[in-house]
Amino acid sequence: MSSEGVQAEGTAGPAGGPAEGGVGRHARVVLVDDHRMFRTGVQAEIGRTEQTGVEVVGEAADVDQAVAVITATRPEVVLLDVHLPGGGGVEVLRRCAPLMAAAESPVRFLALSVSDAAEDVIGVIRGGARGYVTKTITGADLVDSIFRVQDGDAVFSPRLAGFVLDAFASSDAPPVDEDMDRLTQREREVLRLIARGYAYKEIAKQLFISVKTVESHVSAVLRKLQLSNRHELTRWATARRLV
Repeated sequence: MSSEGVQAEGTAGPAGGPAEGGVGRHARVVLVDDHRMFRTGVQAEIGRTEQTGVEVVGEAADVDQAVAVITATRPEVVLLDVHLPGGGGVEVLRRCAPLMAAAESPVRFLALSVSDAAEDVIGVIRGGARGYVTKTITGADLVDSIFRVQDGDAVFSPRLAGFVLDAFASSDAPPVDEDMDRLTQREREVLRLIARGYAYKEIAKQLFISVKTVESHVSAVLRKLQLSNRHELTRWATARRLV
């Protein structure tokens, strides 16, 4: 985890320890992220229950695993990555909607992602997440954010907070794009990188996937958007300001 603090996401306790909000409190949490090493790092940072009050009760690396673990454990808070195999964080939210709407002990979601792209933020908030923080957040601030979400508050990284308020308050708020909704989160990532001129090999390296997988995603995007080649795809993305 980065040492960079994010004031709007919580205030660290003494000597860089967990925020005071974690003392004397308890939250059961599920970690959903497709990078095992990242999950391990988060677990080590916040999962010291006696110090933080956070108990990690489950982990998942894709959509199906996430839904199964969340349904089985019924945590208070889910830390949810936006980009996941099987349909992304939005799909997890869609399939867990009954748990979020439960009259007693609702499951609440906090997006924790490296992405600060507009469509990612708006997508998960529309899907029902209570907040969105980036992976630059410190462990102490993440603990504080978990308890705030558990209490029903909305939590955002500072730069994203203003964006979200503007997007939902303005008459110019971005409408639902049915074409974009057909794409998975990973397909959207590949789409943006293709539109920015990245070669398949560069995309594979950046997303930690194979070149063959990149080719498969590009083929799926072209098919779903009814486009013929990457030049048409670039024009399509540029028209929607995704580049």
